[in-house]
Amino acid sequence: MDFEYERIGVRNLFVAVEPLAGWRQVQVTGQRKKADFVHFIRHLLPGRYRHAKIVHLVVDNLNIHFASAFVDVLGAKRAERLLRRVQFHYTPKHGSWLNMAEIEIGILDKQCLNRRIPTETELVDQVNAWKMPRNRLRKTIDWRFTQQDADLKLGGHYVA
Repeated sequence: MDFEYERIGVRNLFVAVEPLAGWRQVQVTGQRKKADFVHFIRHLLPGRYRHAKIVHLVVDNLNIHFASAFVDVLGAKRAERLLRRVQFHYTPKHGSWLNMAEIEIGILDKQCLNRRIPTETELVDQVNAWKMPRNRLRKTIDWRFTQQDADLKLGGHYVA
């Protein structure tokens, strides 16, 4: 007897996390392209962050996580207006453990996505069913990595 895995489809998850506020947003998309990322950020800014002067985005170095993606998708003028309120912070290569969204994705994976979900509709429903109580209960991330820990672990990567 033989078993062959049939991959029916994949979906992308964009995740935004406010670790101290206990808030997260998860959006399911059909792909992970510049336009999808820009769309995700464009909806966060006038919504949750409408009163924020600057929104700090901690992202990895994926090719869509750069200001140039906004210019490519929106054009220079519209991108500039939006990017005035955005400051990018990049995690080091192989440093995704520093990215709290990655921590939240790990929790999401263990608590919700650790099985095959047959349709996009069911995936969206399951992600929302996971996210809503976490937001209501304001589940935070207890970040214990201190400046001293960073100096010890990463000190060899800095120029004195």
